[in-house]
Parts: sequence; structure tokens; C-alpha cells
Amino acid sequence: MSLRNNRLTDQEYGQQFSDIHPPFETRDAALVEANRCLFCYDAPCTKSCPTSIDVPKFIKQITTDNIKGSAYTILSSNIMGGGCSRVCPVEKLCEGACVYNLMEEEAIPIARLQRYATEKAIQEKWTLFKRMPDNGKRVAVIGAGPAGLSCAHALSRAGVAVTIYEKESKGGGLMTYGIAAYKVTPAFCEDEVNYITSLGGIEVKYNQELGKDISLDTLQRNYDAVYLAFGVGLTRQLEIPGEHLEGVADAIRFIYAIRTAGYPTVSVGDKVAVIGMGMTAIDAATQAKRLGAEEVTLIYRRTQQEMPCTTAELEIARLDGCRVIWLATPAEIRGENGKVTTLICQVMKLGEADESGRRQPVPTDETITLQVDMVIKATGQTPFEQLVNGHAIEHHKGKISVIDKSVTNLTGVFAGGDCVNGGKEVVDAIQAGKDGAKEILQFLLEKQA
Repeated sequence: MSLRNNRLTDQEYGQQFSDIHPPFETRDAALVEANRCLFCYDAPCTKSCPTSIDVPKFIKQITTDNIKGSAYTILSSNIMGGGCSRVCPVEKLCEGACVYNLMEEEAIPIARLQRYATEKAIQEKWTLFKRMPDNGKRVAVIGAGPAGLSCAHALSRAGVAVTIYEKESKGGGLMTYGIAAYKVTPAFCEDEVNYITSLGGIEVKYNQELGKDISLDTLQRNYDAVYLAFGVGLTRQLEIPGEHLEGVADAIRFIYAIRTAGYPTVSVGDKVAVIGMGMTAIDAATQAKRLGAEEVTLIYRRTQQEMPCTTAELEIARLDGCRVIWLATPAEIRGENGKVTTLICQVMKLGEADESGRRQPVPTDETITLQVDMVIKATGQTPFEQLVNGHAIEHHKGKISVIDKSVTNLTGVFAGGDCVNGGKEVVDAIQAGKDGAKEILQFLLEKQA
């Protein structure tokens, strides 16, 4: 067994990585679903959205053919509502809260309706927002991901000049570099970033990395405020023998390679094991299978009831032919000639419940041996501890400590998104950006007084 690439034809790649949740093909199809909405008072779908999109309102606007108004309703709450309509785990957010679930009927397809409205806005470049006159204030944002873009857009609307410093060559952060292509394409991500920055007053400086090309001290001197939104680092290490053998891959880097270098150039094994059961693990597993892996096995140390991914995501992996081993954890990776050949997993069992009431997995004496030539680690991401250690920012194990959602211990320095929460959903990062902008505007107002 060995890693290979160029297994599929261009047509096969196109089929394997095509849109997994296609949009409504016609206006009538969208109207049929929109008209099913009960337009609930105090709607649970809106309550379950971290950015508080008024779901009944934007759906009602679709039913009256007011698509521009619908897009405004969505984007005024979530400026990346287009991307979120593709990647949000709606089964545990808005659609999961839909009252139709209580009636044992299919929930309103909120995400597809949201995509229907926002896609038109982005494609046709509708001018939905107007920037206030420049107020002379300047803010630096570190990171052009969801939190940084959300913060920048809100600040610019208020008349603040924003400069975003981004270490990659494109904006979008996780949306652009860390999510399966069949959910959201790099081309769409670029269009969405361009749409956000088209407001004006937002300059993005690419290939500029904090701690390498720019320093926090310099930014503090040159700007009225700084917003840190640089996300989290690489995948957490397994800390087991054999982890550094050829064929052991980081899930984020694996997906990053697919997103940047292209499918044909990315190598994949014949027999692949993916460690983890979050969204990133599912993305890595499904993409490995679609790249041509014969066998893909997801390994998770807990039970299905405790998995962090949604049931819908798990079903995607299973439909792709991935299998799952529950209650098992990697113990050792073995190889020959420096290359992976075997994964040894320790079988787990559920032990006593902890203080939260959650039963913790404990190891047994039993092991499982898998013949593999590739192991993909998707065990969560670690904060950029070294980066924050280099500054006087208060943090806990690399996660920046904040008060009032975004205020750090350094005057004029704010933070939000994954660098604060350790890694949540895209929609949480977008709300963090909004919160950060609100705090920064208040700070600038008090500073001026």
C-alpha cells in the first residue's frame, strides 16, 4: 500500500466534488417551500441562530418576491449569510428548532431559502449597505476570516477605515481553506469576500502574518484600535508512537491542500483511518473517499450519541462508503521503511459519569488492529499559544481571555472568534465579529470624548 494521486479523470473529480446541497432550480420551487413557513411569533429558528437572523421575515419577503429585501434581512444580521447557508450545521440550529419537527413533518429548508436570497445578492452585486462618511478613525483587524470580515464590515458601515492583515493569499479563513469543496467552493468564497469588501473603507493586506511581517506593538501605535481574529492553529497531536511516520496527515492541512493545490495533486491512501468525529473529520473522510481511497474508517473514542458532528454529516460519510468504529482510540501507529502500515487502537468502554453527568470513556485491555497506509488526525485544533505568549495578552492555554465578549487586558486591543473560543462554528465567529465591532465603536466614542 502507498499514497497515490491522479486516480480520477477531470470529469470524475467534478462529479465527486459537485455541490452536495444544490440550490433551488426555479423560483417556483423556492416559493413552494417558503409558503410552508408558519411565520411563528417569537420564532425558535431565529432564537437558535447565533447571529439572530429574522428567519420568518426573510422567508416572508421571498413569498412576496422581495428578494432584495430578503437578502438585506439576512445580511444585516450575518454578512456571510451566503456562506453560512452552505456550511452551517442547521440540523442543530435553525432547522433543528423548526416547529415542524414537533409535528413530525419535514422542517422548512431554511438554509436553501437563505442561499436563494443571498446568492442573488452576491451574483448580481446588489448594493444593500451604504457606508457612513469617514470619521477619521482607523482600526487594524488581524485575520480575514469570518470574525475579522464581520467586524470589518460593521466598523466600515459606521465610517471607520479598516485595514485587515491576512497571512494567506486569499480571505475567507476557514471558509476558504478548511471546509470540503462540495459544501462551498473556493470561487464562491472569493466572491463573498469581494462582496463584503465592496462596501468600501476596507483594505485587505494579504501575506501579512502577525509576529512575522507585522507586530502588535506597531499596530497599536498606528491605529486607534486592533481586533485580533487569527483563528486557531494546527490539529492537536495524538501523542502516540509512530505519529511522525510518512502517511500520517493533519486533517486541516489535508483539506487545505485540496482547496489550494487542487484535487489531482493531493495524495491519498488506499486504506485510510480518520481519527475524530467532528465536522473536520467528516470532511476529511468524505474527501479521502472521493479522491479515490478504497477504504475509509472513522475512529471515535465515544459513542454515536456523543459525537460532535450532526447526524446529517455522519450520513454523508456513510453514503460515501466510510465505516465507523465507535469506542476506540489510537494507541500506536506502526510502519515499514518509514511509512505507515498499521494502526493499533485501544477499545474503550463508558465509565462513571463526571460532574456534568457525562460518562467518560475508559480504556480496556482489548485492541483493534487496522491495516492502513494513511492516518488523518482530526482531533480538534490547538490555539496559537506561541503567538499569544509573545505579547502581553492575557490568555488561558493559548485562548485569548476577554471580558464583555471581546475586550482584552490591553487597552484598545480586542479579540474574537476561534482565537477566543478555541474553535466553534463559522456563524459563531461572525457574531463574535459583530460583538467586537460594537465594543470597538464604544471604545472609540469614549476615547474621543
